[in-house]
Amino acid sequence: MAVVAVPKPSEESKTKITGQPNTITLRISRSNPSEGQEAAFSEFQIPVQKWTTVLEAILYVKQNFDHSVAVRYSCRQASCGSCGMKINGKPALACYTKISELNSNVVTVEPMNNFPIIRDLAVDFKQLISNHKKMKPFIIREDSEVTPESKEFIQTPQDLEKYLQFSYCIKCGLCNSACPTMATDTSFIGPQGLAQAYRYVADNRDKGKDERLKIVDDSHGIWRCHFAGSCSQVCPKGVDPAMAIQLLRGYLLGFRK
Repeated sequence: MAVVAVPKPSEESKTKITGQPNTITLRISRSNPSEGQEAAFSEFQIPVQKWTTVLEAILYVKQNFDHSVAVRYSCRQASCGSCGMKINGKPALACYTKISELNSNVVTVEPMNNFPIIRDLAVDFKQLISNHKKMKPFIIREDSEVTPESKEFIQTPQDLEKYLQFSYCIKCGLCNSACPTMATDTSFIGPQGLAQAYRYVADNRDKGKDERLKIVDDSHGIWRCHFAGSCSQVCPKGVDPAMAIQLLRGYLLGFRK
C-alpha cells in the first residue's frame, strides 16, 4: 500500500504526558471503492495524552490535517456502536480504546472486515441490520398490545438473568467483523443476529420461539458457526455471542425447551 506522509504538528500543539512520547503516528486506511480508489495509508503525527482515545485522534486529523477522512461516530461513550473499526488489526470501538492502552507508538486504523467499504473507515451496515430484522427482535405474543385491561408481564430475577446479558448488544458489528465464517459465507446470518435470536427465545414473555428457530435452522444459519469464539472476544459489551449460539443450538437439538 502507498503511504502519504503529512507534516508533523507544531511544537506548540504537542501535549506532554508522563510515560509516553509527546506524539504517536496514526495510520489511517484511505479508500473510495465507488471511485475506484484502492486502499492506501495516510500517516499523521498526533499529540496525545494518557486519556486520548483513538476516535479523538482521528477527529484531530479531521480538524487539523484532512477534513475528508470518512469515519462514522456519534455518542463517544461506547453506547451507539457507530465507531467500530480495526485498531492495530483488532476490531474495536474507537471511542472506547485509549491510545495509552495500546502500548504502541504507531496506531493503525482500518475499516472492519466482512463489511462493504463505503469510504475510508466507514462501512455499509445494510446486511447486519437486515439480518437483525430477520430475527424478529421484539416480543411476540397475542396479548402484547396495550389495552385498558393490560398489565405488566412479571419476571423473576432468574427469568431476567437468562437473557439480560444478550440484550446489551449495540449492533456495532465488531462480532461480525471478527467472525471467520462471515469472511467465507456472505449469506451467513452472523453472530450478532444469532445472539439476538437467542435473546428473545430465552425471554419467557416471548411466544415466538418456534418461528425464530425455523429462521436460524438454515444452511447459512446457526449450523455454519464453527465456534471460533472470536466474536465474543471483541464484544465491547460482554454479550458473548458464541455462548448464545451454543445455547440456541440446544433448543434445536432438543437439549433445551
